[in-house]
Amino acid sequence: MSDDTTGLSMILPVDQAGERLDAVLSALLPDVSRSRIQALLKDGHIRVNGTAEKPSLRIQGGEAVDIDWPESEPSVWVAQDIPLHIVFEDAQILVLHKPAGQLTHPGAGHADGTLVNGVLAHLPENAYLPRGGIVHRLDKDTTGLLVVAKTEMARQSLIDQLGDHTMHREYLALVNGPMTGGGRVDEPIGRHAHDRLRMTVRADGRPAQTDFRLVERFPRHSYLRLRLATGRTHQIRVHMAHLGHALVGDPVYGGRMTVPQGLDAEGLAYWQQFRRQALHAWRLKLYHPESEELMSWESPLPEDMEKLLDVLRQVRRAR
Repeated sequence: MSDDTTGLSMILPVDQAGERLDAVLSALLPDVSRSRIQALLKDGHIRVNGTAEKPSLRIQGGEAVDIDWPESEPSVWVAQDIPLHIVFEDAQILVLHKPAGQLTHPGAGHADGTLVNGVLAHLPENAYLPRGGIVHRLDKDTTGLLVVAKTEMARQSLIDQLGDHTMHREYLALVNGPMTGGGRVDEPIGRHAHDRLRMTVRADGRPAQTDFRLVERFPRHSYLRLRLATGRTHQIRVHMAHLGHALVGDPVYGGRMTVPQGLDAEGLAYWQQFRRQALHAWRLKLYHPESEELMSWESPLPEDMEKLLDVLRQVRRAR
């Protein structure tokens, strides 16, 4: 096997004759995901005896393989000196805490000022990674932990972990209505038929599963711990609203505000001014892309959500 900065050549092993080309290459290139190898094959960047082949080709063994790595184009997003709350960093990954009010990526009407703009200032080389190395996102007003890849190998590993559910993302949320226990919501999610900014449960949507457990119950609200089995847009917000337990403060799915009984003037004022979904990504667990060590981080509940819980507990004690 030989390689340089732009290409790689190898001879396929004879003892793997009869196996699929993509499977053999995946075994020979453990730092490159099988989905990435399939994409390279389909785009003609991998040639077998000088010919582009399908991933499903059954090899005979002894074929010469040449891989032409496509050059990455730099991101058009600008680097900005935006403070980052760094939880962990090494040569492969960066784990951040995202505050409320910050978009993960630029979008319509928000060309900059996002988390990825700050990441690109901290890691200029991430301009050459798709989406700045961020493989999952948090909604603008959701707080908590998010991982960023610093290399293509790490990016592919994180994508694979998201796909096979070995990356665990756990959340804390305050929802409307008292609940009696936990469970799983297994309902497909798709774009709303009439409002393109909303998602909804619909039969032809993409599969989505959310596990939840009751942490603390109040007369009119519930404090939950949730875990994503999938990662659809607005998934927790849509699933909990579908159950009739929309997140407190959710401006899109929350519906009519549920106010706790017995609030004093200060508590009522605080409750009414809380205008974001009460959702926090508190724990992140993943396998390190290089060492394969299982790693875990936790982020404390933000002050504004702690204050909501304090208000509810004070009212409960006063009853």
